[in-house]
Amino acid sequence: MSNDTREADVIRSVDRAVAILDLLASSAGRESGGNADFAGLSGAEVARELGVHRSTALRLLGTLERHALVERDPRTAKYRLGRRLPQLARVVTGELDLRHVARPVCENLAASTGETVTLDVLDGDEIVPIEQSTGSTSFVSVNWLGRRTPVHCTASGKVILAFAPEPIRQRLLARPLEPRTPRSIVDVPELEKQLNAAREAGYARTFEELELGLDAIAAAVFSTDGDVLAAIDVSGPAHRLQAGGGPDLVGLTKEAAADLSRRLGFRGRTSRRLAGA
Repeated sequence: MSNDTREADVIRSVDRAVAILDLLASSAGRESGGNADFAGLSGAEVARELGVHRSTALRLLGTLERHALVERDPRTAKYRLGRRLPQLARVVTGELDLRHVARPVCENLAASTGETVTLDVLDGDEIVPIEQSTGSTSFVSVNWLGRRTPVHCTASGKVILAFAPEPIRQRLLARPLEPRTPRSIVDVPELEKQLNAAREAGYARTFEELELGLDAIAAAVFSTDGDVLAAIDVSGPAHRLQAGGGPDLVGLTKEAAADLSRRLGFRGRTSRRLAGA
């Protein structure tokens, strides 16, 4: 079998698997009438709807079942959508909701500062921007969306780490701190000192620590429960972010992060949380 044929077979199988999920979803909506005990569709019914042999349908259903994307009722041998789909949906919906709520806040901050504004989240051991707005005086054409950067080299990473639960903080500080520029903070005690200061002040800064000539300011965004959820980051040329006489970048960034936190339902952190418990 040639590589082209094998690739075509894989694509066809993926298409059929997606068609099965669509089929089970539409059948549940059409026939269940809101009944959670709706029995689902049999392998033969799925095969007939897809126009494939029953053995093909059962192989596809078996694969989807192993990944909890569908589940089989042992009494009726019929299939319905699986428990993993709501979990995946919550992840997507949560990010989309966060981006939707954050977009006007980021746009307003970019307009007020004239700089590039991103909404950044911690994904594993790295910072990832999921929303971006560009101010009128920003000449930087970099698209930061989806670009993964080290926690210790970014203002967002520092402020998220400052408010993160202690196990996350310890885990990330235990990793080697890679220098991105000669100004990157790679000494753990010095970084911890900056994190403690960020926790007290409510914001963090970087000075050419990710890229030479680039500075940034970030403030934490909190969820309804008071957990750090993301950070709003303002970045721009070092000479401009360090110059006096311009907009109050720190104050504007903190206000924007507080505004977004309120929109997300945050009403204040408890003393226990502030104490790092």
